Amino acid sequence: MTDPTRLPADGIFVGRARISESAHPLVVTVRDGQVVDVTSTTTPTVRDLCELRDPVDYLRSAKGKTIGALAEIAANSFEAGRDAGKPVLLSPVDLQAVKASGVTFVVSLLERVIEEQARGSAEKADAIRADIAGLIGHDLSKLKPGSPEAMEIKAKLIQRGAWSQYLEVGIGPDAEIFTKCQPMASVGFGADVGLHPVSTWNNPEPEIAMITDSSGRIVGATLGNDVNLRDVEGRSALLLGKAKDNNASAALGPFIRLFDETFSITDVKRATVRLSVEGEDGFSLEGASSMAEISRSPEELVRAAMGPHHQYPDGLALYLGTMFVPSKDRGEKGKGFTHKVGDIVTISSDKLGALVNRVRLSPDCPHWTYGASHLMRDLARAKLI
Repeated sequence: MTDPTRLPADGIFVGRARISESAHPLVVTVRDGQVVDVTSTTTPTVRDLCELRDPVDYLRSAKGKTIGALAEIAANSFEAGRDAGKPVLLSPVDLQAVKASGVTFVVSLLERVIEEQARGSAEKADAIRADIAGLIGHDLSKLKPGSPEAMEIKAKLIQRGAWSQYLEVGIGPDAEIFTKCQPMASVGFGADVGLHPVSTWNNPEPEIAMITDSSGRIVGATLGNDVNLRDVEGRSALLLGKAKDNNASAALGPFIRLFDETFSITDVKRATVRLSVEGEDGFSLEGASSMAEISRSPEELVRAAMGPHHQYPDGLALYLGTMFVPSKDRGEKGKGFTHKVGDIVTISSDKLGALVNRVRLSPDCPHWTYGASHLMRDLARAKLI
């Protein structure tokens, strides 16, 4: 059986899985195509593993029990047709705060300005896109946010009445950091991802997410889908919470790849993140983001999220943003892209594998019922904490 996670053969991976015999989720790693349970009193959670001085060294020597072949477990992880009696993959993070960075690529920046000025109307977006490009051009990728050059452009745009809150965080001194979901609320490989029912204009956001420990040390990376409601955010930036944080709207996975001699922050900065959408209506879409074009480095974004100004004692999962915002028409010309229920979204990168999810409305996705309190009680009953 082909492994649908497309996990590379090299590297050290950690994730989470659920089996019917255990009340609590398992901390797992992958060895020779097998998923191995390494849950212990040292690593009852992925958060605890990331806090170790050398999580890679620990995982390499940790004793564990094989729970099944990765290909079979991944295939059973798809919400449709899932056998609850067999192991399934979960989001690879547990107690970490789940945050996201916005407007970190120029294309994303221009699209956010378009959303704001279109006031949530997809029909107006093309005309506004042309107007904005004529005013400031398409390529701001070499512009350092907060630099004197960026501030000069800001002054000109203000003078012409074209300044935007999205341009402020795109080329201004401060990054946009927001809460994507609560700890334990993200979904993993194969899970359904949710759209709020009020939205009629929305899209996936294919991203890499940094995983840190409580000190801010980046220990690894995973893939993410920062599901976005373009019409809701376009109506008002104050609706960001409604646009971004809904049931099953934060996907991460399939596993965290830990930094070691085969994978580092340099690989993250060189990565290409690919997106494909396949609809039940026959629609298909392909796209990609080059991390080399990000305007703020992963380290800068982590420092903007946590440090002396804000601590995260259980660590952080931080989406880095995307340069790909789909605009391909789906149906009537000029109305752009929006999801339809049943879409299959695949986000992939060579060194991180593939994150695959099906799109549904948030109320129709499995409701989030297992939180940090449930995890702590179940771990305590198992004498793991």
